[in-house]
Amino acid sequence: MKPNLDPAKPVWLVPGVRTPFARVDGGLAALDAVALSVPVAKAMGAKLAAGDRPDLVAWGTVASNLGWSNIAREVVLEAGLPGETPAFTTVLACSTSMVAAFESASMLGGSLSLAMAGGVESMSRVQIGLSQGLSDWLRRLSQARTFGERIDRFLAIRGADIRLHVPSVRNRATGKSMGEHCEEMAKAWRIPREAQDRLAYESHARAVKALAGGFFDDLVIPAGEATRDGIPRADTTPEKLAKLKPAFDRTAGTITAGNASPLTDGAAALWVATQAGLSRLPAGPRARLVDWEIAAVDLATEGLLMAPAYAIPRLLARHGLGLADIHLWEIHEAFAAQALCNIAALESEAFVREKAGVAAALGAFPWDRLNPNGGSVAIGHPFGATGARILSQAVKELAAMGPGKRAVVSICADGGLGTVALLESA
Repeated sequence: MKPNLDPAKPVWLVPGVRTPFARVDGGLAALDAVALSVPVAKAMGAKLAAGDRPDLVAWGTVASNLGWSNIAREVVLEAGLPGETPAFTTVLACSTSMVAAFESASMLGGSLSLAMAGGVESMSRVQIGLSQGLSDWLRRLSQARTFGERIDRFLAIRGADIRLHVPSVRNRATGKSMGEHCEEMAKAWRIPREAQDRLAYESHARAVKALAGGFFDDLVIPAGEATRDGIPRADTTPEKLAKLKPAFDRTAGTITAGNASPLTDGAAALWVATQAGLSRLPAGPRARLVDWEIAAVDLATEGLLMAPAYAIPRLLARHGLGLADIHLWEIHEAFAAQALCNIAALESEAFVREKAGVAAALGAFPWDRLNPNGGSVAIGHPFGATGARILSQAVKELAAMGPGKRAVVSICADGGLGTVALLESA
């Protein structure tokens, strides 16, 4: 799936802001998804001139809540943005806020020149529900009109129905967790534990360096009890990572708590603008959204998190590019193994030809251009917010390189899905 972007009418991405990312039950635990989103939306709105507002807001979260059906509208209203601001909710697992940006880009034009795209995840406040059977029983009981009907319907409850619905990070079709699927991928691609731990260590080291150097200062705002990212660890070493036990396959597994992204709370947003929309924003970094791709794989024959390895070759082929032609690679690290599997596939001429359907080999991957300010293993992964975080980060990184530089931003998503964007600096 590819867009129909008109090069004569460029669409621009401009970094937004995000909350600090915090581990589940950490410094953001008191805030639900709306409350986490509000400070981000307020800070974004404050960047506009008095009386101005976004032409639309696209927002998403993956773990839904019974308290609202359109979280985007709730965020607009609670953040004090003008009530005339249209807002819609979107979801595509871990790619949610990246897709919000794609959808916004497709909608801009005419009188619409500026959109706010973002997302949120409050893993600390995931709502536990009733099983379907228990919900049905309660509904029928409440509809009883006579005392006798109430007694009959009360006694109709079955023991099997008296259960709670506890959301879990599992694929509904397969019943397996993301980690279990990624273990299968790591085995299929023969990704050793040492390589995963090395990538995890580098992710932490780069994130810690970026924090110390102030890279995130204009990208992160305080929220709850958190003032800065709390997940990157300065004391992480390869030796410490090597001592951690496998988390999903206890006997022969390679994925641990150290080389996987943790359950994370956080919210993030960015701007999507036409040329006219840029004039409504303060001067600063920006990058053109050149192209994007959404891919899906058959779970019966391919790894759950391998869709980016299909999307990236197709995206690059449309523009006659190879791996070395990309100056910045921002690849989401749901697991270190997942990133390594996808990169191995990109370097495989047979995979690119036979699976992605691209005839030309892409060449060797430029490892020194990968996630220079840290990735999701170190920074964290609030499902609905990662897309906006990684796009904002990439735009800032890319703009600092000077004009004419390219970036690829890639996110894998549950369900065998993946989204990829090609950016170019102005």
